[in-house]
Amino acid sequence: MKPLLPLDEAQQRLITMAERLRSETVPVGEALGRYLAEDLIAKRSQPAADMSAMDGYAIAFEDRAGPWQLVGECKAGSPPCPPIQPGQAARIFTGALLPDGADTVVMQENVKTDGATIKLIEEPSPVKGRHVRHASGDFKVGDIALKAGTHLNAAALGHAVIAGAGNLSVGRSPKIAVLSTGDELVAPGADTQPHQIPASNDVMITAMLDRLPARSRSISRIKDDMESLCAALESARDCDIIVTIGGASVGDHDLVAPAFKQLGGKTDFWKIAMKPGKPLMAGTLGDSLVVALPGNPGSAFVTATLFLIPLIRYLAGAAHYMPTMQSAITNTLLPATNQRAEFLRAKADGSGITAFNSQDSAKLSILAAANALLYRPAHSPEQEKGAKVSYIEI
Repeated sequence: MKPLLPLDEAQQRLITMAERLRSETVPVGEALGRYLAEDLIAKRSQPAADMSAMDGYAIAFEDRAGPWQLVGECKAGSPPCPPIQPGQAARIFTGALLPDGADTVVMQENVKTDGATIKLIEEPSPVKGRHVRHASGDFKVGDIALKAGTHLNAAALGHAVIAGAGNLSVGRSPKIAVLSTGDELVAPGADTQPHQIPASNDVMITAMLDRLPARSRSISRIKDDMESLCAALESARDCDIIVTIGGASVGDHDLVAPAFKQLGGKTDFWKIAMKPGKPLMAGTLGDSLVVALPGNPGSAFVTATLFLIPLIRYLAGAAHYMPTMQSAITNTLLPATNQRAEFLRAKADGSGITAFNSQDSAKLSILAAANALLYRPAHSPEQEKGAKVSYIEI
Protein backbone atom coordinates (compact mmCIF):
# COMPACT_ATOMS: atom_id res chain seq x y z
CA MET A 1 0.00 0.00 0.00
CA LYS A 2 1.43 3.37 -1.03
CA PRO A 3 2.16 5.59 1.99
CA LEU A 4 0.15 8.78 2.39
CA LEU A 5 1.88 12.01 1.38
CA PRO A 6 2.92 14.13 4.40
CA LEU A 7 0.98 17.38 4.76
CA ASP A 8 3.89 19.81 4.42
CA GLU A 9 5.24 17.97 1.37
CA ALA A 10 1.83 18.08 -0.30
CA GLN A 11 1.50 21.81 0.38
CA GLN A 12 4.92 22.49 -1.11
CA ARG A 13 4.23 20.33 -4.17
CA LEU A 14 1.06 22.26 -4.89
CA ILE A 15 2.90 25.58 -4.74
CA THR A 16 5.69 24.18 -6.93
CA MET A 17 3.08 23.35 -9.58
CA ALA A 18 1.98 26.99 -9.69
CA GLU A 19 3.42 30.07 -11.35
CA ARG A 20 2.67 33.56 -10.10
CA LEU A 21 0.35 35.52 -12.37
CA ARG A 22 1.50 38.62 -14.24
CA SER A 23 1.08 41.98 -12.58
CA GLU A 24 -1.23 44.80 -13.56
CA THR A 25 -1.45 48.47 -12.59
CA VAL A 26 -4.59 49.69 -10.84
CA PRO A 27 -5.61 52.94 -9.12
CA VAL A 28 -4.78 52.84 -5.42
CA GLY A 29 -8.47 53.11 -4.59
CA GLU A 30 -9.11 49.81 -6.40
CA ALA A 31 -6.25 47.83 -4.85
CA LEU A 32 -7.85 46.75 -1.57
CA GLY A 33 -7.11 43.11 -0.81
CA ARG A 34 -4.52 42.72 -3.59
CA TYR A 35 -0.81 41.96 -3.21
CA LEU A 36 1.88 44.43 -4.20
CA ALA A 37 3.84 43.13 -7.21
CA GLU A 38 7.00 45.19 -6.66
CA ASP A 39 8.59 47.29 -3.95
CA LEU A 40 6.86 50.66 -3.59
CA ILE A 41 9.49 53.40 -3.42
CA ALA A 42 8.49 56.57 -1.60
CA LYS A 43 8.22 59.54 -3.95
CA ARG A 44 8.17 62.02 -1.08
CA SER A 45 9.30 62.36 2.51
CA GLN A 46 6.85 62.34 5.40
CA PRO A 47 6.63 64.80 6.94
CA ALA A 48 8.02 66.87 4.10
CA ALA A 49 9.17 69.51 6.61
CA ASP A 50 9.08 70.11 10.37
CA MET A 51 5.48 70.61 11.49
CA SER A 52 3.51 71.01 14.67
CA ALA A 53 2.00 67.97 16.40
CA MET A 54 -0.13 70.14 18.66
CA ASP A 55 -2.15 73.34 18.81
CA GLY A 56 0.04 75.87 20.58
CA TYR A 57 2.87 78.34 19.98
CA ALA A 58 6.06 77.94 17.98
CA ILE A 59 9.19 79.20 19.76
CA ALA A 60 12.97 78.81 19.73
CA PHE A 61 14.08 76.55 22.61
CA GLU A 62 17.04 78.77 23.37
CA ASP A 63 14.53 81.54 24.01
CA ARG A 64 12.44 79.40 26.38
CA ALA A 65 12.34 81.80 29.32
CA GLY A 66 9.77 84.03 27.62
CA PRO A 67 7.64 85.98 27.56
CA TRP A 68 7.21 86.10 23.79
CA GLN A 69 5.75 88.59 21.42
CA LEU A 70 3.14 87.11 19.10
CA VAL A 71 4.07 87.84 15.49
CA GLY A 72 1.98 85.53 13.33
CA GLU A 73 -0.29 82.54 12.90
CA CYS A 74 0.63 79.26 11.17
CA LYS A 75 -2.22 77.14 9.77
CA ALA A 76 -2.23 73.60 8.40
CA GLY A 77 -2.29 73.57 4.62
CA SER A 78 -0.72 77.03 4.33
CA PRO A 79 2.81 77.99 3.29
CA PRO A 80 5.22 78.62 6.18
CA CYS A 81 4.50 81.75 8.15
CA PRO A 82 7.30 84.35 8.40
CA PRO A 83 10.43 83.47 10.40
CA ILE A 84 10.46 84.29 14.09
CA GLN A 85 13.21 86.21 15.88
CA PRO A 86 14.44 85.88 19.48
CA GLY A 87 11.67 86.90 21.87
CA GLN A 88 8.98 86.12 19.32
CA ALA A 89 6.42 83.30 18.99
CA ALA A 90 3.85 82.33 16.38
CA ARG A 91 0.43 80.86 17.00
CA ILE A 92 0.49 77.40 15.38
CA PHE A 93 -2.01 74.62 14.75
CA THR A 94 -1.63 70.86 14.38
CA GLY A 95 -0.17 69.99 10.99
CA ALA A 96 1.11 73.50 10.25
CA LEU A 97 4.68 74.01 9.03
CA LEU A 98 7.07 75.25 11.67
CA PRO A 99 8.38 78.75 10.86
CA ASP A 100 12.09 79.29 10.42
CA GLY A 101 13.72 80.19 13.71
CA ALA A 102 11.40 77.88 15.70
CA ASP A 103 12.23 74.38 16.89
CA THR A 104 9.71 73.75 19.68
CA VAL A 105 5.98 74.01 20.25
CA VAL A 106 4.48 75.02 23.59
CA MET A 107 1.01 73.58 24.23
CA GLN A 108 -1.67 76.26 24.35
CA GLU A 109 -2.82 74.91 27.73
CA ASN A 110 0.57 75.84 29.23
CA VAL A 111 0.53 79.54 28.42
CA LYS A 112 -1.61 82.59 28.95
CA THR A 113 -1.89 85.44 26.49
CA ASP A 114 -3.17 88.97 26.33
CA GLY A 115 -3.39 88.80 22.55
CA ALA A 116 -0.04 90.45 21.97
CA THR A 117 2.29 88.39 24.17
CA ILE A 118 2.35 84.96 25.82
CA LYS A 119 4.10 83.54 28.86
CA LEU A 120 4.38 80.15 30.52
CA ILE A 121 2.00 79.40 33.34
CA GLU A 122 2.96 75.76 33.99
CA GLU A 123 6.15 73.83 34.50
CA PRO A 124 8.03 72.00 33.24
CA SER A 125 9.52 74.48 30.86
CA PRO A 126 9.47 73.51 27.19
CA VAL A 127 11.78 70.71 26.07
CA LYS A 128 13.64 71.24 22.82
CA GLY A 129 11.78 69.66 19.90
CA ARG A 130 8.68 68.93 22.01
CA HIS A 131 5.46 68.55 19.98
CA VAL A 132 7.27 68.77 16.63
CA ARG A 133 7.00 66.18 13.88
CA HIS A 134 10.39 66.36 12.26
CA ALA A 135 10.98 66.21 8.52
CA SER A 136 11.33 62.59 7.28
CA GLY A 137 10.48 61.33 10.75
CA ASP A 138 8.22 58.66 9.23
CA PHE A 139 10.11 57.96 6.00
CA LYS A 140 12.12 59.80 3.38
CA VAL A 141 12.01 59.94 -0.38
CA GLY A 142 13.66 56.85 -1.87
CA ASP A 143 12.80 54.57 1.07
CA ILE A 144 10.96 51.30 0.45
CA ALA A 145 7.51 52.26 1.66
CA LEU A 146 5.96 48.81 1.12
CA LYS A 147 7.68 45.58 0.08
CA ALA A 148 6.62 43.39 -2.81
CA GLY A 149 4.10 40.81 -1.69
CA THR A 150 2.51 43.09 0.92
CA HIS A 151 -1.19 42.50 1.44
CA LEU A 152 -2.87 45.80 0.66
CA ASN A 153 -5.23 46.34 3.56
CA ALA A 154 -6.67 49.72 4.53
CA ALA A 155 -3.57 50.85 6.44
CA ALA A 156 -1.21 49.78 3.65
CA LEU A 157 -3.25 51.70 1.09
CA GLY A 158 -3.12 54.80 3.27
CA HIS A 159 0.64 54.42 3.54
CA ALA A 160 0.94 54.02 -0.23
CA VAL A 161 -0.93 57.27 -0.81
CA ILE A 162 1.08 59.24 1.74
CA ALA A 163 4.23 57.91 0.06
CA GLY A 164 3.09 59.54 -3.19
CA ALA A 165 1.45 56.65 -5.05
CA GLY A 166 -1.65 57.11 -7.20
CA ASN A 167 -1.44 53.74 -8.93
CA LEU A 168 -0.06 50.43 -7.72
CA SER A 169 1.44 47.41 -9.47
CA VAL A 170 -0.37 44.36 -8.09
CA GLY A 171 -0.61 40.66 -8.85
CA ARG A 172 -3.57 39.66 -10.97
CA SER A 173 -6.54 37.98 -9.32
CA PRO A 174 -6.76 34.28 -10.25
CA LYS A 175 -9.84 33.04 -12.08
CA ILE A 176 -11.39 30.12 -10.22
CA ALA A 177 -14.19 27.70 -11.06
CA VAL A 178 -15.85 25.90 -8.15
CA LEU A 179 -17.51 22.63 -9.23
CA SER A 180 -19.76 20.87 -6.73
CA THR A 181 -20.70 17.28 -7.62
CA GLY A 182 -23.32 14.83 -6.42
CA ASP A 183 -26.74 13.42 -7.41
CA GLU A 184 -27.92 14.14 -3.86
CA LEU A 185 -27.46 17.92 -4.12
CA VAL A 186 -30.35 20.35 -4.45
CA ALA A 187 -30.41 24.14 -4.62
CA PRO A 188 -30.16 26.10 -1.36
CA GLY A 189 -33.61 26.64 0.13
CA ALA A 190 -35.26 23.92 -1.95
CA ASP A 191 -37.40 21.21 -0.37
CA THR A 192 -35.42 18.03 0.22
CA GLN A 193 -36.25 14.34 0.29
CA PRO A 194 -34.44 12.07 2.78
CA HIS A 195 -31.95 11.06 0.09
CA GLN A 196 -31.16 14.70 -0.81
CA ILE A 197 -29.10 17.46 0.77
CA PRO A 198 -28.82 21.22 0.09
CA ALA A 199 -25.66 22.13 -1.83
CA SER A 200 -23.80 23.95 0.96
CA ASN A 201 -20.19 23.25 0.04
CA ASP A 202 -19.97 25.47 -3.03
CA VAL A 203 -21.59 28.34 -1.11
CA MET A 204 -19.10 27.84 1.73
CA ILE A 205 -16.01 27.57 -0.48
CA THR A 206 -17.05 30.50 -2.68
CA ALA A 207 -17.57 32.59 0.47
CA MET A 208 -14.00 31.73 1.55
CA LEU A 209 -12.75 32.93 -1.83
CA ASP A 210 -14.67 36.19 -1.58
CA ARG A 211 -12.19 37.31 1.10
CA LEU A 212 -9.32 36.87 -1.37
CA PRO A 213 -8.21 38.61 -4.56
CA ALA A 214 -9.96 36.02 -6.70
CA ARG A 215 -12.59 35.97 -9.44
CA SER A 216 -14.72 32.89 -8.89
CA ARG A 217 -17.73 31.31 -10.51
CA SER A 218 -19.77 28.41 -9.23
CA ILE A 219 -20.78 25.40 -11.34
CA SER A 220 -22.99 23.63 -8.84
CA ARG A 221 -24.90 20.36 -8.52
CA ILE A 222 -23.12 18.42 -11.25
CA LYS A 223 -24.60 14.94 -11.65
CA ASP A 224 -22.56 11.84 -10.89
CA ASP A 225 -22.04 10.77 -14.48
CA MET A 226 -18.98 11.04 -16.68
CA GLU A 227 -20.63 13.10 -19.39
CA SER A 228 -21.85 15.81 -16.99
CA LEU A 229 -18.59 15.95 -15.08
CA CYS A 230 -16.41 16.05 -18.19
CA ALA A 231 -18.56 18.82 -19.66
CA ALA A 232 -18.24 20.85 -16.44
CA LEU A 233 -14.47 20.40 -16.34
CA GLU A 234 -14.19 21.40 -20.00
CA SER A 235 -16.22 24.55 -19.35
CA ALA A 236 -13.75 25.60 -16.66
CA ARG A 237 -10.55 25.30 -18.70
CA ASP A 238 -10.29 29.09 -19.01
CA CYS A 239 -9.67 29.34 -15.25
CA ASP A 240 -6.36 29.41 -13.42
CA ILE A 241 -7.73 27.01 -10.80
CA ILE A 242 -10.48 24.42 -11.08
CA VAL A 243 -11.82 23.37 -7.68
CA THR A 244 -13.98 20.28 -7.45
CA ILE A 245 -15.88 19.36 -4.29
CA GLY A 246 -16.88 15.75 -3.72
CA GLY A 247 -16.35 12.65 -5.82
CA ALA A 248 -12.62 12.56 -5.15
CA SER A 249 -12.55 9.27 -3.22
CA VAL A 250 -12.52 5.70 -4.58
CA GLY A 251 -16.21 4.70 -4.61
CA ASP A 252 -18.05 3.56 -7.71
CA HIS A 253 -19.69 6.98 -8.02
CA ASP A 254 -16.57 9.00 -7.25
CA LEU A 255 -15.87 10.08 -10.80
CA VAL A 256 -13.64 13.15 -10.45
CA ALA A 257 -10.39 11.21 -10.92
CA PRO A 258 -11.67 9.13 -13.89
CA ALA A 259 -13.14 12.20 -15.62
CA PHE A 260 -9.96 14.16 -14.97
CA LYS A 261 -7.91 11.34 -16.51
CA GLN A 262 -10.24 10.96 -19.50
CA LEU A 263 -9.73 14.66 -20.37
CA GLY A 264 -5.95 14.31 -20.27
CA GLY A 265 -5.40 15.68 -16.80
CA LYS A 266 -2.17 14.91 -14.95
CA THR A 267 -2.34 14.00 -11.27
CA ASP A 268 0.54 15.24 -9.14
CA PHE A 269 -0.60 13.78 -5.82
CA TRP A 270 -3.61 12.11 -4.23
CA LYS A 271 -4.30 11.16 -0.60
CA ILE A 272 -2.71 13.20 2.18
CA ALA A 273 -1.63 12.13 5.66
CA MET A 274 -4.14 14.44 7.32
CA LYS A 275 -7.48 14.25 9.10
CA PRO A 276 -9.92 15.39 7.91
CA GLY A 277 -9.08 15.69 4.21
CA LYS A 278 -7.25 12.52 3.28
CA PRO A 279 -8.75 12.16 -0.26
CA LEU A 280 -7.44 15.53 -1.52
CA MET A 281 -6.14 15.36 -5.10
CA ALA A 282 -4.13 17.93 -7.09
CA GLY A 283 -2.93 18.10 -10.65
CA THR A 284 -3.21 20.00 -13.92
CA LEU A 285 -5.72 20.06 -16.74
CA GLY A 286 -4.12 21.90 -19.62
CA ASP A 287 -3.08 25.30 -18.23
CA SER A 288 -5.39 25.01 -15.22
CA LEU A 289 -4.41 23.83 -11.76
CA VAL A 290 -6.93 21.36 -10.35
CA VAL A 291 -7.62 20.94 -6.63
CA ALA A 292 -10.14 18.21 -5.83
CA LEU A 293 -11.55 18.70 -2.33
CA PRO A 294 -13.38 16.01 -0.34
CA GLY A 295 -17.16 16.21 -0.16
CA ASN A 296 -17.71 16.25 3.60
CA PRO A 297 -18.01 19.93 4.59
CA GLY A 298 -15.49 19.76 7.44
CA SER A 299 -12.97 18.10 5.12
CA ALA A 300 -13.68 20.58 2.33
CA PHE A 301 -13.22 23.55 4.67
CA VAL A 302 -9.97 22.27 6.20
CA THR A 303 -8.37 21.34 2.87
CA ALA A 304 -9.44 24.66 1.34
CA THR A 305 -7.80 26.45 4.28
CA LEU A 306 -4.56 24.50 3.98
CA PHE A 307 -4.26 24.14 0.20
CA LEU A 308 -6.64 26.24 -1.89
CA ILE A 309 -6.32 29.55 -0.05
CA PRO A 310 -2.48 29.44 0.08
CA LEU A 311 -2.44 28.58 -3.64
CA ILE A 312 -4.62 31.58 -4.49
CA ARG A 313 -2.48 33.89 -2.37
CA TYR A 314 0.66 32.59 -4.05
CA LEU A 315 -0.72 33.08 -7.57
CA ALA A 316 -1.84 36.60 -6.64
CA GLY A 317 1.65 37.56 -5.46
CA ALA A 318 1.57 37.23 -1.67
CA ALA A 319 4.92 37.17 0.10
CA HIS A 320 3.40 35.13 2.94
CA TYR A 321 0.78 32.73 1.66
CA MET A 322 0.65 29.81 4.11
CA PRO A 323 -1.75 29.86 7.10
CA THR A 324 -0.38 31.60 10.19
CA MET A 325 -0.02 29.37 13.22
CA GLN A 326 -0.81 30.81 16.63
CA SER A 327 -0.35 29.23 20.05
CA ALA A 328 -2.63 28.73 23.02
CA ILE A 329 -3.06 26.53 26.07
CA THR A 330 -5.34 23.55 25.55
CA ASN A 331 -8.27 23.32 27.93
CA THR A 332 -8.74 19.61 27.27
CA LEU A 333 -6.71 16.41 27.10
CA LEU A 334 -5.62 15.71 23.52
CA PRO A 335 -5.08 12.05 22.51
CA ALA A 336 -1.97 10.94 20.66
CA THR A 337 -2.07 11.01 16.86
CA ASN A 338 -1.02 8.38 14.33
CA GLN A 339 0.60 8.89 10.92
CA ARG A 340 -1.95 11.58 9.96
CA ALA A 341 -1.81 15.22 11.05
CA GLU A 342 -5.09 16.31 12.58
CA PHE A 343 -6.98 19.61 12.51
CA LEU A 344 -9.58 19.73 15.25
CA ARG A 345 -12.41 22.22 15.08
CA ALA A 346 -12.06 24.26 18.26
CA LYS A 347 -12.97 27.43 20.11
CA ALA A 348 -10.15 29.79 21.12
CA ASP A 349 -10.69 32.53 23.69
CA GLY A 350 -8.92 34.20 26.59
CA SER A 351 -8.88 30.98 28.61
CA GLY A 352 -7.11 28.98 25.90
CA ILE A 353 -8.40 26.64 23.20
CA THR A 354 -11.02 23.92 23.50
CA ALA A 355 -11.49 21.22 20.88
CA PHE A 356 -15.08 20.10 20.35
CA ASN A 357 -15.93 16.59 21.55
CA SER A 358 -17.26 15.54 18.14
CA GLN A 359 -15.03 15.95 15.09
CA ASP A 360 -17.38 14.36 12.55
CA SER A 361 -16.44 16.04 9.27
CA ALA A 362 -20.05 15.95 8.09
CA LYS A 363 -21.26 18.20 10.92
CA LEU A 364 -21.48 21.82 9.79
CA SER A 365 -22.84 22.83 13.20
CA ILE A 366 -19.43 22.15 14.73
CA LEU A 367 -17.64 24.05 11.99
CA ALA A 368 -20.01 27.01 12.33
CA ALA A 369 -19.34 27.15 16.09
CA ALA A 370 -15.55 26.98 15.68
CA ASN A 371 -13.15 29.88 15.30
CA ALA A 372 -9.97 27.80 15.15
CA LEU A 373 -8.42 24.63 13.78
CA LEU A 374 -6.29 23.06 16.50
CA TYR A 375 -3.24 21.49 14.85
CA ARG A 376 -1.96 18.11 15.98
CA PRO A 377 1.13 17.01 14.03
CA ALA A 378 1.43 13.41 12.92
CA HIS A 379 2.84 11.06 15.57
CA SER A 380 2.18 13.54 18.39
CA PRO A 381 2.13 12.19 21.95
CA GLU A 382 -0.83 12.74 24.22
CA GLN A 383 -1.09 16.34 25.40
CA GLU A 384 -2.28 17.07 28.91
CA LYS A 385 -4.62 19.92 29.73
CA GLY A 386 -2.53 23.09 30.06
CA ALA A 387 -0.04 22.16 27.31
CA LYS A 388 0.82 24.72 24.63
CA VAL A 389 -0.58 23.84 21.21
CA SER A 390 -0.76 25.46 17.78
CA TYR A 391 -3.86 26.54 15.90
CA ILE A 392 -5.06 28.39 12.80
CA GLU A 393 -7.64 31.12 13.27
CA ILE A 394 -10.65 30.68 10.98
